[in-house]
Amino acid sequence: MGRSYIVEDAVEGYLCKLCEQQTSPVTGLLIGQSSTQRDFVLMATRTPQKEGSTAGTANCMDKEWVAEHARQVSRMLPGGLSILGVFIINDNDGKDTIAILRQLVFVVEKLISTEHLWTPADDDVTDYVTLQINAKTKKIICKTFDIKDPKSTAKPADWKYQSGVCSNWTTELNKPLYFSRTDLCHSLFQEELKVWAQQIKSGVCLTEGKRLPEDTELTAGQKRNVRQTYTCQLLITPDEERLTDVVQQCGGSVSVRGAIHSRAYLPSNKLKAKFAEKMLKRDVVSTVSTRVQMLVEELLASEEESQGRRDERQTEHFCLPRRVFCPVKASSPVCVCDYQFSDEGLSEVTDRLKEMLDITAAEDDLDTRQEMTAEVIASDITAELSVEPGEQLESSRNNYTGVAIATAVALLATAASMLYLTDM
Repeated sequence: MGRSYIVEDAVEGYLCKLCEQQTSPVTGLLIGQSSTQRDFVLMATRTPQKEGSTAGTANCMDKEWVAEHARQVSRMLPGGLSILGVFIINDNDGKDTIAILRQLVFVVEKLISTEHLWTPADDDVTDYVTLQINAKTKKIICKTFDIKDPKSTAKPADWKYQSGVCSNWTTELNKPLYFSRTDLCHSLFQEELKVWAQQIKSGVCLTEGKRLPEDTELTAGQKRNVRQTYTCQLLITPDEERLTDVVQQCGGSVSVRGAIHSRAYLPSNKLKAKFAEKMLKRDVVSTVSTRVQMLVEELLASEEESQGRRDERQTEHFCLPRRVFCPVKASSPVCVCDYQFSDEGLSEVTDRLKEMLDITAAEDDLDTRQEMTAEVIASDITAELSVEPGEQLESSRNNYTGVAIATAVALLATAASMLYLTDM
């Protein structure tokens, strides 16, 4: 028997609207949550039109463009939400469409997984759903592919619309996670990052101040269809031996200070503490690494424009973007997120929500209360400049890039998310 997908009825309205508006094939992403028990689809979003492209067919066949859109969207999903698969709307029910969908899910999953800093768990669902809709007849063909099996063939799946799917979801919130770590060499980034992610995975999660057994049902004994909010704490014990204790040449060092807000959205039906903890920890890792990657991309773009080199030892301060939340629809308890740099306005956040997720949001709809806007504090600059200089090495912006990525290994220690780069 194939998998069964319970789909928010708003998704049906969205897909029907696309059928009516589109004259050419259109692709998009299906967003929700999969578990060993049930699968939920909460959102769908079309692939943005590629700049300079006028034909929908070009987007359908441009697998890299669809995958890049998926990568950007994946960054905007809090814990508990992920990309479950892809859809295509056209007027062709042939096998060639199934072949296109199969290619898309494998390319999408491959790119998204490169940004994951966790090892897949044994209970992770590896089936990706594909949805084919005939724009004329409205016929739906739903199938799944096992993305861990390169030889996977299509399996039939049920697609069922239901009202209020996410209205009774549980919101899992943790208190801000503080961290501070320094002196990370870019050549050790990948290994350091794995060490840090492992520390998060093995950390102790307290729910409302208590360590709950894995099989505990968080919502046991509570009223159904009532939204519940839990506050969690994540306790981490750093490893005694750090890879950065090994002396190696590198172009700089980095320290990160600040606080992040992490959350996970989960259905309230028979919610196990083990699953909630896993989703929350993954969100912690994902939100930190996403911000660092975004900053690195900014630095790379800046370097390409300036084509400059830095030969003098100096301290530079960069602000990591803050997390901003937005409900997927009016009065919905489930939110997506975006990241706002200090030099951006909220209008740029709403523009990205529209482009990436096809969500029309006003600035008043955004929740900016969870994290402060980062700022450079004079005392921090003085402290950073007082660090004993090491051997001066000639370094290009590529050194900065590698070091910047390594900041994801740190956890924060002030109320603002801040990145420090020291070229030595």
